[in-house]
Amino acid sequence: MSVKKILVLVGDYVEDYEVMVPFQALAMLGYQVDAVCPDKKAGDFVRTSVHDFEGDQTYSEKRGHNFTLTADFATVKTDDYVGLVIPGGRAPEYLRLNENVLEVVRAFAKSEKPIAAICHGAQLLSAAGVLSGRECSAYPACAPEVTAAGGTYVAVEMDAAHVQGNLVTAPAWPAHPAWLAKFVEKLGAKIEI
Repeated sequence: MSVKKILVLVGDYVEDYEVMVPFQALAMLGYQVDAVCPDKKAGDFVRTSVHDFEGDQTYSEKRGHNFTLTADFATVKTDDYVGLVIPGGRAPEYLRLNENVLEVVRAFAKSEKPIAAICHGAQLLSAAGVLSGRECSAYPACAPEVTAAGGTYVAVEMDAAHVQGNLVTAPAWPAHPAWLAKFVEKLGAKIEI
């Protein structure tokens, strides 16, 4: 039996927790997790940022780690993957300007493979045009983009996730336990203790 592969779309200043935690958790479950970034190759890295909730009107931002990519974006074949992860942070803001990134998102949506997007990851979903008639949670500041893309923004607690069809979404990294559990369930995996 071949190893099932998960694709993760990242870029500089992706949210640190939102890439590191899913990457490690999915690898721990036995998936091959391919983290890719346009114009970069396996072994290159992206810089991350840490977003925190410290009582301000919005999140604060600090420099995170360097996150090493595990595959080449240029060689991605979406048919090879069983699911897609779209972390938040600032990366989705400019990744959505790359038509090749949007085509990857569209391919997963068209094939109805599980897509897990968190926080500002909704910016890629909206730019790819895959939210029309769909429900989506995201960081609250992304609600207007979800709505403008024809989707319905679903407000959930910061530690909760929302599922509609193949789409698993959440507002921010405090939702990791719920978000990842629902994504893994969509992948068809069972975790027994």
